[in-house]
Amino acid sequence: MDIRAMTPPELEMVLEWAAAEGWNPGLQDAASFYAADPDGFLLGSIDGEPVASIFAVRYGSGFGFIGGYIVRPEFRGKGLGMAVWRAGMARLEGRNVGLDGVPAQQENYARSGFRLAHRNVRYEGRGADVPVADRVLPLGPQDLAEVLEYDRAFFPDDRQQFMRCWLRQEGSVALGVRDAGGTLLGYAVLRPCRAGFKIGPLCAESPQVAEELMQAVCGRVPADEPVFLDVPEPNAAAIELAERRGMHACFETARMYTGADPGLPLARQYGITTFELG
Repeated sequence: MDIRAMTPPELEMVLEWAAAEGWNPGLQDAASFYAADPDGFLLGSIDGEPVASIFAVRYGSGFGFIGGYIVRPEFRGKGLGMAVWRAGMARLEGRNVGLDGVPAQQENYARSGFRLAHRNVRYEGRGADVPVADRVLPLGPQDLAEVLEYDRAFFPDDRQQFMRCWLRQEGSVALGVRDAGGTLLGYAVLRPCRAGFKIGPLCAESPQVAEELMQAVCGRVPADEPVFLDVPEPNAAAIELAERRGMHACFETARMYTGADPGLPLARQYGITTFELG
C-alpha cells in the first residue's frame, strides 16, 4: 500500500467516507482541516485506488491529533488500517498526541500508548425560536485577533491557522458575548453539516454566558432540523444546559492522550470544536 499526503479533493472524498460511517462532518470542513496542517492528512492506496485514511495533524511545536481513521469496508481485515495508523503516529513522533475515539476501541488505543483523560458526550436537539440576549452579537473579521487570543486557552497548542478558516466557513455563524466594558466572555460557532447543524466550539466564562450563546445559536437552526453539541463530560454545567434544553445523548467518545493530560479548562468548555481534529 502506498501512503502519502492527500490533496484537497482527496480530503473531500475522505470526508464523504466519514459521512458514510455516520460521522456527519460539516459541509465546509475540508478547507479548515487542510489549513491546520496540509501534510497531515494521509491516504493509503493500492494500485492507485484509495482504500484507507488517517489524519495526523501537527499543532504548534508539541501537540498532535489523530482523526479520520477509516478503512473502506471492502478492504477491512487485511492489515491496512494498522499500516496507516503506524504512518500517522510516526508523523507525530515526539509530540503529545490526542484523539477522540469510540469507547469500544479504548483498549486498542491504550496498547498504542494512549491514556484516557475524559469522556465526551454528543447531545442532539432541535432548533428553537427563543429570545436572544442583547449582549450576544455576531463576530466578524474585526474580532478575529481577539477571538484567537481567547481561544488559545482551550487547546493544548497553537491552532490559529485552523481557527482562521473555521471562523469564516461558508454558512457558519460565529457569535460572542461581551461584558459592559467590551471584554469577550465567550463565543460559539454554528456550522451546517450533512445532517443538521453542529455547535463547536462553545466556550464561556460562566454557565449564564454559555446559555445565552446556546439560545442564540439554536435560534439560527430551523425548528425541524437537528442540532448537535459535543460536551466534555467533566463539565457538569454543560451537561445540565444540554439536558435542560431537551437534548439527548446520542454518541460518545473517549478523549485520550499519549502524554500528560494538558489540563484544559473544561469547566469553561461547553462544546468541543470537532472530534476529527480536537
